[in-house]
Amino acid sequence: MNKAVILVGGPSRATRFRPLSMHLPQPLFPVGGKPIIWHQIKALSAVKDLREIILIGFFEDFVFRSFLDKCQEEFPEIAFKYLREYSQLGTAGGFFHFRDQIMRGNPKNIFMLYTDICCSFPLNDLLAQHERHGRLGTIMVTKVERSSARLYGCVVVDYETKLAAHYVEKPETYVSDMASTGVFVFHQDIFRFMAQIMDRRANEFEHQRANERAYGRSDESDDANDVNRLRLEQDVLRQMAADKKLSAYLCTGFWRQIKSAASAVPANALYLQKALKESGSFLAGSKPEGPEIVGAVYIHPSAQVHPTARLGPNVSIHARAIVGPGVRINDSIVLDNVHIKDNAAVLHSIVGWDSRIGSWGRVEGSPVTSSDDIDEVTHAGVKVNSICILGEDVHVKDEVFIRNSIVLPHKDLAGNKHNEVIM
Repeated sequence: MNKAVILVGGPSRATRFRPLSMHLPQPLFPVGGKPIIWHQIKALSAVKDLREIILIGFFEDFVFRSFLDKCQEEFPEIAFKYLREYSQLGTAGGFFHFRDQIMRGNPKNIFMLYTDICCSFPLNDLLAQHERHGRLGTIMVTKVERSSARLYGCVVVDYETKLAAHYVEKPETYVSDMASTGVFVFHQDIFRFMAQIMDRRANEFEHQRANERAYGRSDESDDANDVNRLRLEQDVLRQMAADKKLSAYLCTGFWRQIKSAASAVPANALYLQKALKESGSFLAGSKPEGPEIVGAVYIHPSAQVHPTARLGPNVSIHARAIVGPGVRINDSIVLDNVHIKDNAAVLHSIVGWDSRIGSWGRVEGSPVTSSDDIDEVTHAGVKVNSICILGEDVHVKDEVFIRNSIVLPHKDLAGNKHNEVIM
């Protein structure tokens, strides 16, 4: 029997995903026609003998209730549960804190995934290598550009033994071009290993406190807070690599992070292209009567698209959206209840819930060519060229051009805006 844990973070963790996370938690934001976290659950549902998926995070208990109810209907053979952290315990602290509930039923292997990633998720292959090599854990890695390797947790891999020889979290200098994908699988003994780390740290802190008391510099509240924190990357993975208990599996499929709001657009494209290759039945196709569909396009059944519109590639149109005559949309996400009027254009953009784009209006961002294009909104105080994002309930008047801008919710735009963050 196997289980999985998905770390979903909390409201304060998704500040880079604003303004979109002001309306909806980042894990539930739709890419490729489905919530980000759904793609992970779908991949986990295909893992052999996986019986339960547990979400751990800081959100209120009700936030995921409706979503997990729908997952229970879609994947009836898997049990779902949400466990809420009430204090900052570190990236592995919640996982360790809820170890008794995770170990209920005596699972042999436990997957752990971060929610803010987009991936092909070859989880059965990952599990097969993990069981074949018999290590305490296996980390899935991917090859990244040498110039951007410092942005990730880097793994030095011994290719003969598949061992992770060394792990460094966001190194200041080049260490390796193999980056952690945020996907792991551990043997059940991981909790014993973590307990040893916690015990060792507790002894070190107690010794440190004794020394501080001797010199009259004790601050027990800070020490108590620190000793209960457990960081997956710095405390656990690094020690596992040092002890030769961590193997590495190379993901050769697609992978990228979904950290900022702009990163949702390339993630949307990757999932739609995956669905197109797999002949996804939920994708739209061109019909003689229109609209014209180019490449991978998702249209919600309740959306209305005029026959003269042209959509694609890499477009998601969500519930109750209205796309008028002559509209052109590509590489974009159009969310619920959006109305795009005659001959408007939406390119490389996200149009937020309940927004309106007037006739001959234009909302245009810049194409994303690398992860560096979406990691920051501004540079040296200047808005960088990236995806254009309209928050919830933004109204763009007729013939107005919004380019490379981020617009916070509930704004009326009557004039052209270029490279601005509109508060």
